[in-house]
Amino acid sequence: MTKTMRRRIIVLSSFILLGFLHYIIRVSPDSQNFPQIDSIWVIGISLAFALVTLILEGIFYSKRGIFLYALVGLIAGYFSGDVLYKLFCALFQNYCLPEIQPYFMLTFSYLGFFLPINATQKGAYAFQFPAGVPDSDKKAADIKLLDTSVIIDGRISDIAETGFLSGSLVVPKFVLNEIQALADSQDPIKRSRARRGLDVLNKLKEIATIELRISSRDYHELRGVDTKLIQLAKEIHASIFTNDYNLNKIAQLEGIQILNLNDLANAMKPLLLPGEEFEIDVIKEGKENNQGVGYLADGTMVVVASGLNQIGKKLMVRVTSILQTSAGRIIFTEPKDFKDLRK
Repeated sequence: MTKTMRRRIIVLSSFILLGFLHYIIRVSPDSQNFPQIDSIWVIGISLAFALVTLILEGIFYSKRGIFLYALVGLIAGYFSGDVLYKLFCALFQNYCLPEIQPYFMLTFSYLGFFLPINATQKGAYAFQFPAGVPDSDKKAADIKLLDTSVIIDGRISDIAETGFLSGSLVVPKFVLNEIQALADSQDPIKRSRARRGLDVLNKLKEIATIELRISSRDYHELRGVDTKLIQLAKEIHASIFTNDYNLNKIAQLEGIQILNLNDLANAMKPLLLPGEEFEIDVIKEGKENNQGVGYLADGTMVVVASGLNQIGKKLMVRVTSILQTSAGRIIFTEPKDFKDLRK
């Protein structure tokens, strides 16, 4: 049972318990001072208020940070309207009418409540409310969480510049913290890759076709960035943009849509069909007996059967099968003159 479900059961049970206590009080001899209403209806009323509470919680949960600011703005606007009314009366005593005071307070209460909500629609990169995420009623294809691996990879900015990527890109604060930790690493390679990732985020911020947001929502009770990403994707109904093979598999088990950059790159590679022939340099020994391994110009691994004795040579091979994985594509081949090599 999830933490949210346990909390809702406690809320529902509390309302029902309160309703029964109220019912017991109403049917007691000292209950004559209560308003006239059938005592059994008290339980029904408590249940109705419990359901209303849970429904409102579900509506406001994804926007809880924004509504916190809006509530503060409402209170501040209410008192600001009262102060400005008194200032108006001090400056224009002849026009100070008690009837206009409510309008001052209503105007500034409205502005205080809605300005924080309207501010989040701009999706600024530098400032976000605690929720910091798009509307939860958007489709998962419109909201994409960025993983550390895909940010550091850097190709996502090139894809976004072409216009093929649209919608809202959400970078959780815990992902930024992980990149920051890597940027401060003693390892020069990790440090360089992490700083490149920060440059990629700044580049994404300037692209007009996408909306980059920072979410400060965190889950301190969970351990690991991948676990937190999956939980956040569930809450805001988002997909996850990643290159991480393990995160890919775990998220699929959780029913979360995954956008794997390696899958996209593999889909764009020239397709080789079984039976096609091409030339390859055999450069090392394969894992299986008597195998040789070479690579295409784009880095695709080519496994050559009976190619162990051909290491260091250029060989004409024929495609026998292709294995497609999230980690990349592997092409299995045999030498064109396979019968001669076996002799």
